[in-house]
Amino acid sequence: MNRPLRRIAVFCGVLVLALLVRVTWVQFVQADQLANDDHNRRVKIEAYSYPLGNIIVGGKPITGSVETSGDFRYKRTYTDGAMYAPVTGYARQAAGETMLEGVYKKVLNGKDDRLFFNRARGMLTGEKPRGGDVLTTISEKAQKAAYKGLTDLHATGAVVALDPRSGKVLALASTPSYDPSVFAGLSGSEGEKYLALDRDKAKPMNNRALREIYPPGSTFKVLTAAAALEHGLVTDINASSGAPAPYTLPQTRTQVGNDVAGAPCDKASLKTGMQWSCNNVFLDAAHKLGTGKMRETAEKFGFNEEHFIPVRSAVSGYPGKLDQPQTALTGMGQGSLTSTPLQMAMVAAGIANNGKVMKPYLVEELRGPDLSTIEKVDPQPLHPDAPQAVSESTAKKVQEMMEYTVSDGTASKAKIDGVTVGGKTGTAQHGANVNDERPYAWFVSYAKLPDGSSPVAVAVFVDPKDMDIPRSEIAGGKLGGPIAKSVMQAVLNVSG
Repeated sequence: MNRPLRRIAVFCGVLVLALLVRVTWVQFVQADQLANDDHNRRVKIEAYSYPLGNIIVGGKPITGSVETSGDFRYKRTYTDGAMYAPVTGYARQAAGETMLEGVYKKVLNGKDDRLFFNRARGMLTGEKPRGGDVLTTISEKAQKAAYKGLTDLHATGAVVALDPRSGKVLALASTPSYDPSVFAGLSGSEGEKYLALDRDKAKPMNNRALREIYPPGSTFKVLTAAAALEHGLVTDINASSGAPAPYTLPQTRTQVGNDVAGAPCDKASLKTGMQWSCNNVFLDAAHKLGTGKMRETAEKFGFNEEHFIPVRSAVSGYPGKLDQPQTALTGMGQGSLTSTPLQMAMVAAGIANNGKVMKPYLVEELRGPDLSTIEKVDPQPLHPDAPQAVSESTAKKVQEMMEYTVSDGTASKAKIDGVTVGGKTGTAQHGANVNDERPYAWFVSYAKLPDGSSPVAVAVFVDPKDMDIPRSEIAGGKLGGPIAKSVMQAVLNVSG
C-alpha cells in the first residue's frame, strides 16, 4: 500500500474509533443526563403517556389526570385548583412543573429510583406504568377557612397555619390565585391563558405565603419581647419600661408615636406594651438590646436562612449591620426587617411550643403505586443542635402577654369561646417614604388545648392595596384576626 492510501486508511480508522468512543460515551455515560433533560421531548411524551400519581389532602386526591389526543396522552387536572395552587404548583406539559409538582415529579411520574422494582415488575407483567402519590400535611378544613377568609375580603394576601408540636403545615393559602387546570395542556388557548396569568398585574401565580417578603410590623414585637426576656433586659413583664411616649429614635430628633388612641403607653410595662401594641416599649427594648442580640434571637426562630418544606421559602431577613435608629425600628417590625408569612407563623408556633421551634414540613409521606411507603417524614427541630429558640420560661411569659392581648387588648378578634388563644396584631408601613402606600395588615396567633399544648399557630398577611376600605380601617386585628380565628376553629373543630 502506498503512503497516501495508508494515511487515508489510518485517518478513516481514527474517525471510526472516535465515532465508537462518542457513541459509547453517549449511550453509557450521558444516558441518564439525556434521558432526564427538560428539553428532551421524548421524555415528556413518555411521562404523560399514562396518568401521573396524585397529591393527597386528608386522604383525598386534589389532582388527577384526564385523557387527551396528541403526543401527550394525559394532562393534569386539579380539584379546587385555585385554593390549593400554593401547595401543588402546576404540571404544565409545555413548560414543566412547580412547587410539589416539581419537587416530586419523579415520584409522581414513577421515574424515582425508589420505584425501580415497581417499574421492573410492570415490564414483566405488562402492567401499565403508574406514578406514586404525595401525601401532604394540609388540613382540608383549615385550608378552606384560610382561602375563604382571604377571598371574602377580596384581598391580596396569605395565610400559613402550623402545628407547633410537629411543624406540620396545616394551611398554605395565597390570593389572588389561579387554577392550574386551565393551562395544563399544549393547546394554543391554554398557552394564552398561561401568558395572561403571567402578565397579570395582580400576580396570581406568586406564592405570597412562601416566596414574598414584607415588613412584619408589630407582629415582630412578639420576638422583641422574647429577646428582651431571654437576654435579661426584662425580668418582670409588669414593671415599668421607662420608655417615654412618643419615643425619640436614638441619635435623631424623629419621634415615633402609637397607633391606639388613648392607650396607656407612656413608660408602660412589657405586658401593657404588648396589650396595646405600644411602639415606644419595643423601640426602646430593641435599642437597649442592640443589633447583635436582636439578630441572634431572630435567627434562632429561622430568620436569615432558607427553609425547604420541601418547597423552598424565601429568606426572611434581620440585617447584620444596622445603626442605632435602624436597630430600634426593628423592635416594632419596621426598618429594613423583612419576613415571609411562613416565618411569622414559625415565630408564633415557637412561642406556643414553649420556645422550641420545629422544622415546618408540607409532606407527610411518599407512597408507591402499590400503596407502599417509600418515604415518611419525621418531625424534627429547626436547629437540632439548639432546639430551644428561647427558654420555656421566656416562652411562657410571652404566652401570658399574647393571651392577655387577646382577652383584654388589641387582638380580641381572635377570641374563641372556651379556648385559650394568644395573639398579636400588626400594621406595617411601607413605601419609599414609609407612608406612601397603604399599610400591610398582619395577625399572628395560636390556640391551646386544655393540657397546655398548642395544635395550631397562624400567620395572616393582608395587602389592602386594592380593597375598597378607608385607610383608617386597615389594621391587623380587623382584617387578619377573624381569618386567624376561623382557621384555628377549623383545626380545633369548634365554633364560637
